[in-house]
Amino acid sequence: MNKTVLRSAIVAFFAAIICATSFFRVPIPGLQAGIVIQNAMCVMTAVLLGGIWGVAPTALFVVVGVLGLPVFAGGQGGFQVLMNINGGYRLGWVFGALCAGLIAGRPSLEEKHISVKSVVRLSIAVLAGLLLLYFPEIFYVIGFKHAELGVSGSIKLFVTAFFVPFLLVDFLKGVVVILLSLKIRPVVAQYLYE
Repeated sequence: MNKTVLRSAIVAFFAAIICATSFFRVPIPGLQAGIVIQNAMCVMTAVLLGGIWGVAPTALFVVVGVLGLPVFAGGQGGFQVLMNINGGYRLGWVFGALCAGLIAGRPSLEEKHISVKSVVRLSIAVLAGLLLLYFPEIFYVIGFKHAELGVSGSIKLFVTAFFVPFLLVDFLKGVVVILLSLKIRPVVAQYLYE
């Protein structure tokens, strides 16, 4: 089978997996989305595929959601998901996946033998991807809350209501993603790149 066709099928498959994870969420009072695993899946698919192919499933997932399919947490979909206070996360998923995929690089068969170098590279990729996905949300919170709280108050709200409460959860998600990626990347390399 042609590698490009196989990669495209894998991208669609991973995008479908990310969409399916919208059903797994822990509701948090005051937050529309709550705790979701979609952000971890966006970063994991990016690390598994590596490079520019890594962002493709997340980009496809976000585009499909913005076009109207209810693939985001809580069964949300449509362009309006970019227009609420949590809209920055949707853009952040793409940036986080791009960052994680580029840092992780293309998987190779040599990764069957887990080395300190591969563990460090994948750890940096996952943690950078998970942290970067918060970055666009800062601007959304400032945009929605600056009139009543000001810029510094909006940033304080972001840190106390969005960032700090989820740090431990995202760290735990990151550890799971790293451990899974260490085992799965050589398989991906065998079928997609070798």
